[in-house]
Amino acid sequence: DLCVFQGIGKFILLLVFLYFFVCSLDVLSSAFQLVGGKVAGKFFNNNSIMSNPLAGMVIGVLVTVLVQSSSTSTSIVVSMVASSLLPVNAAIPIIMGANIGTSITNTIVALMQAGDRKEFRRAFAGATVHDFFNWLSVLVLLPLEAATGYLERLTNLVVESFHFKNGEEAPELLKVITDPFTKLIIQLDKSILNQIAMNDESVQNKSMIKIWCKTFTNVTERNVTVPSPENCTSPSLCWTDGLYTWTIKNVTYKENIAKCRHIFVNFNLSDAIVGVILLITSLLILCTCLILIVKLLGSVLRGQVAAVIKKTINTDFPYPFGWVTGYLAILVGAGMTFIVQSSS
Repeated sequence: DLCVFQGIGKFILLLVFLYFFVCSLDVLSSAFQLVGGKVAGKFFNNNSIMSNPLAGMVIGVLVTVLVQSSSTSTSIVVSMVASSLLPVNAAIPIIMGANIGTSITNTIVALMQAGDRKEFRRAFAGATVHDFFNWLSVLVLLPLEAATGYLERLTNLVVESFHFKNGEEAPELLKVITDPFTKLIIQLDKSILNQIAMNDESVQNKSMIKIWCKTFTNVTERNVTVPSPENCTSPSLCWTDGLYTWTIKNVTYKENIAKCRHIFVNFNLSDAIVGVILLITSLLILCTCLILIVKLLGSVLRGQVAAVIKKTINTDFPYPFGWVTGYLAILVGAGMTFIVQSSS
């Protein structure tokens, strides 16, 4: 009975540590965005660099390393392509680079095993697989793309064959569970990064930390003064009283209703300071959770359980279907990444 309770307790603890591990990854991404997001956004402004596929790939790597989220850097690229600031053929190498940049996280995770030489060796080998897969796929696909432009043609075909309509954002499965916690720590206005990438000067000094979560936007018709009758909305809506020319215009009025509920909402600290605080805290939590997960798994997977799991995970399909095993493993990896919404 005691063993059963211990087992259940360990399983619940494992889920708790995993939850905080995923949350700390999310906060780590926000921290990197606060520290380096605006710099990353500026990288996308330089059009002369963007035309070179190799330079585009390096920018993809740098931006993803700076914001620690390939989905953020990819979504910036997607919105730039959508608003015709970037052609599709220039976006392809950047997105390839973003996939390489995401492999920094696994190296950080592997470094946490440095206390035990044997464990570290295995962990680093596992981490490097991710890096090599991303590097090799880019080394093969990027020259092919530069020479033939096959990916651009393929995407055009796909887009033409699907009759796309404007839709919502992709569903984020795990965020439903992690968001309630991470939103209590920090909330960011991601649109600022997009606007910086679009060369919008007005947002350069704006903070990315979200202060108002509930706003009310109202468009009203008002009488306003204009310099001359040419600036009027229409000739019928124009009059002058000798001194001023008046017209009726639609004026957008934005009212802040409710503040966000996160730790940094009332602190008035700069983005960089909040970013550094979150960076240190999330890295500490990330490392602590990771060490505890490894220790817990170590204590659970001893003896017979370990033997059973090893046997199940490493089984091959019987002859002649041995080749199916690798493809099944690919599906498992794809499924896990789809659920967690993060390849890191």
